[in-house]
Amino acid sequence: MSQVCVISIYVPNIEKAIDFYTTVLGFEVNKQYGPKIATLVNGDLPLVLEEAKKSESISRDSLGVVLALKTEDINQTVKELKEHNVEFIAEEPMDCPPGKVISFKDPFGNVFEYIQFI
Repeated sequence: MSQVCVISIYVPNIEKAIDFYTTVLGFEVNKQYGPKIATLVNGDLPLVLEEAKKSESISRDSLGVVLALKTEDINQTVKELKEHNVEFIAEEPMDCPPGKVISFKDPFGNVFEYIQFI
């Protein structure tokens, strides 16, 4: 069973996004991973803001919300997704601040990610 472990929001401007989510919605910045990505405190489920045009984990110019699912073995997960002919955004897992990530689409074009924490 898949477990949502992170919600990522891809935005056109990280500074404006941080200002909105902290000032208007009351979130707190937990950690800034360079100039284009930040984690906000949201109970037990982290909220990640990432500037879309320079994204390391997802290669697309569109904006939106992406659910990240937790996996203990990202390579095995990729193998299983390939058996179901899932469309990947990147063919191999990539490094990200908490570990490894792979981005893929559901049959309707919605983007999801699997993350293996290291």
